[in-house]
Amino acid sequence: MVELLGIIRIRGWAKAPWYINETLEMLRLKYNFNAMIYPKTSQILGMLNKVSPYITWGEIEPNTLKLLIINKLETTKGDKVSDSYVKEALKIENIDTMVKQLYEGKIYLHKLDQYFKLPIRLHPPKGGFKGSVKRPYKNKGEFGYRGDKINELIRRMM
Repeated sequence: MVELLGIIRIRGWAKAPWYINETLEMLRLKYNFNAMIYPKTSQILGMLNKVSPYITWGEIEPNTLKLLIINKLETTKGDKVSDSYVKEALKIENIDTMVKQLYEGKIYLHKLDQYFKLPIRLHPPKGGFKGSVKRPYKNKGEFGYRGDKINELIRRMM
C-alpha cells in the first residue's frame, strides 16, 4: 500500500528565490491553490522540505481523494471526470477502482496528464486560513507538514 501525499501551494511567487520557484514548477505547483497528489518517496519529501514555506502537505485519505477526483479533477477537454470517462480512457471500471489502484501504486495521478488537466485547481479555503501563512503549522500557522489534517483543508477548498 502506497502512502499518497496531498500537496497544496498556499503562497505566491513574489520575492521567492529562483530555486524555490523552480522546485515548485517541478512539483507542478506554479500558482496559488494548485494541488497535486504524489506518492510518499524520499525524493518528493526532499523537495517538499526545500519549499515548505510555500506549501502545505499531508497524507490524503481515500474518501477525500475520491471527492477531489469527482469534484475538481478535469479531463483534457475541461469536463468533470465520470465513471464512463475513466472506463473509456484508463480501462478501469470506475472511480472507486481508480482510487484503489492509486493506493496500490499501480497508477500514478501525476503521470496521467494525457487524460487529465493537472495540477488540480482549488478555491481558497472557506472561512479563510485558521492561522498565518507565514508561520509553520506546528506554531499555529499554515505552511509545512500537517499530517492527516490536510483532508479537512482540501474539503474546505473544494
